[in-house]
Amino acid sequence: MLKTTNKLKYVMVALAIFGFTSCSDGTDEPTPIVETPLRAKIEYPTLAATTSYTTPFVDASAKSTVDLSNGNNRYKMFQALNSYMSSSISGLKPIDATVLKNMFANTGSAFADSTKLNASGVQLRSTVATSWPTADADAVRANFETTFGQLAEASKSVGAVGAPGKAGKIGNYLVTAQGIEPSQVIQKSLIGALQYDYIANVLLTKGLDADNKAVVSGKPYTQLEQNWDEAYGLLTLNPVYLAGSTDDKRGTTEFALGSYIWEYNKASYAKIYPAFLKGRAAIVNNDKTELKAQADFIKAEMEKAIAGAAVGYLGKYLTATTDAARVHAMGEGLGFIYSLRFLNVNGGTAAFSDGLLVGLVGTAGGVWDLTPAKINTASEAIKAKFKL
Repeated sequence: MLKTTNKLKYVMVALAIFGFTSCSDGTDEPTPIVETPLRAKIEYPTLAATTSYTTPFVDASAKSTVDLSNGNNRYKMFQALNSYMSSSISGLKPIDATVLKNMFANTGSAFADSTKLNASGVQLRSTVATSWPTADADAVRANFETTFGQLAEASKSVGAVGAPGKAGKIGNYLVTAQGIEPSQVIQKSLIGALQYDYIANVLLTKGLDADNKAVVSGKPYTQLEQNWDEAYGLLTLNPVYLAGSTDDKRGTTEFALGSYIWEYNKASYAKIYPAFLKGRAAIVNNDKTELKAQADFIKAEMEKAIAGAAVGYLGKYLTATTDAARVHAMGEGLGFIYSLRFLNVNGGTAAFSDGLLVGLVGTAGGVWDLTPAKINTASEAIKAKFKL
C-alpha cells in the first residue's frame, strides 16, 4: 500500500511540475523567434532603369553580393563557338568538328585565346536542355554535335559555289547540299537550348526555390541570389541591359538572345532590365510574390521574342530577292523553330517544333524544295501556338 501511495505521490509531483511549467495563469507567452534579415531592405521605387546591376546589391559591409562570372563565362563561350563557326567563311578554310565539340564541352583547352574560360569550371554542353529529363537532354546535346559535323563537312566545300545538291558558298553563307546554313541553325538553336532553357526553365523556375537564408560557404551571396545573377550574366555582359536603346537603335552591344529580345519584342524589351533589377531586390527583401512575378514576366517576354523571330525569318525568306538572302533567312528561321521546343509558357514541345521542321525542309531537296505554302503554314502555326 505504501508503494502505491508513493507512486501516486510521484505522479502528482510530476503533474504539479508540468502544470507549473506549461499551464501558468496564461499571461506568459513564448518569446517569438525573430530572424534578423540577411540584407537591408531595398525600396523598389529607388531602382531606376539606369541603375547599374551591381550597385544596389551589397552586404552589411558594403561588399557586392553579385557574381556574374558563371553566366558571363558561358556567354563568352557561346560567342567564341559562334566566332569559330564563322571562321570558315571569313578565312576560307574548313571547320574542325572536334574543335567545336571541345568548345562545347570545355575540354582540351579549346579556348585558345582565353585561359580564363578554359579554367572557368563551366561549359555549354552540360547546360544545354538542363530542364529536360537526362535522356532527352543528352539527345539534344548529341544533335548539336551531329550538326557540328555537318558544318565541318560543308566547310570542305567553302571554295565552291553552293547549289541544289551541292554544298558550298552562296553569297557570304556556307550551306549544305540541302541549302541549309548549319552555323545559323546552331547559333539560333542554342538561343533556345542554352540561353532560354537555362535562364527561364532552370534558374528562374526551379532555381527560385534555392536557399536565401544564409550565404554559400566562402561566398558573399546566397544560392538564390547567385541563381538570379547567373541568369542575368547569361543574357548580357552589360551592367545595364540595352541601356540607351530606342525602337530604332539598340544602345548596347548584345549577342544572341539579348539582341533578339530588342529586335523582336519592341513592346517589352525596355521592361526586361527593370524586371531583373526588381526581381533581384525582391530576393533581398524575401518577397517571393514579387520575385515570381518578375521571373514570370521575363520568361514570357523572352518567349515572345524567340517565337517572333521564328515568324520574322520565315517572312524574310518570302520577301528575299536572292538565293543568298533566302538561304540565310531560312538558316536563322530553322534554328529559332528548333528553339520553340523549350518555350514552356505557351507549351512548346519537341513534337511541335519537329513537325514544323519536317514540313519545311524534310525532303531530299531541303531549302531548295520550299514553297510559299510551306512557309505560310509554319508561320500561322507558330503565331497561333505562341499567341503572336
